[in-house]
Amino acid sequence: MIVLFVLLIFWLVFRGAGLAGVPALDTWYDSARHALAVMFVFTSTAHFNRMRHDLARMIPPLFPQPKLIVFVTGMLEFAGAVGLILPPCRRSAGLCLIALLAAMFTANVNAVVSGVTLHGKPATPLWLRTPMQILFIALLWWTTQS
Repeated sequence: MIVLFVLLIFWLVFRGAGLAGVPALDTWYDSARHALAVMFVFTSTAHFNRMRHDLARMIPPLFPQPKLIVFVTGMLEFAGAVGLILPPCRRSAGLCLIALLAAMFTANVNAVVSGVTLHGKPATPLWLRTPMQILFIALLWWTTQS
């Protein structure tokens, strides 16, 4: 849930900066793309701190080496965040992050079904996680493919 707040708060902060004259943030569209980049940097950090062990438990058992998967997905999230900011990479980064979100949703489903906890708290319920994922995917599409 905090991820959604990070996205929305930074979107508003960046939009305010755009209204104050920062050209790279002068539209809702540009502000949203930059906020998505911050959100993905934020989420990628969990893949490298002590939360990585909880994330590894989210990976469905049919996938080998869950810790490696957590490391790789963290690197992909960070690379995607950088790609969102670089104009030549923007479209590709958006498509890759959409694919990554779709793939990682299986871990979110597994976490709920298996009762995995994150920092001792239950995983985000699917009734909330699903619309959040759809929002993230829609924003990525809107800000990188339009």
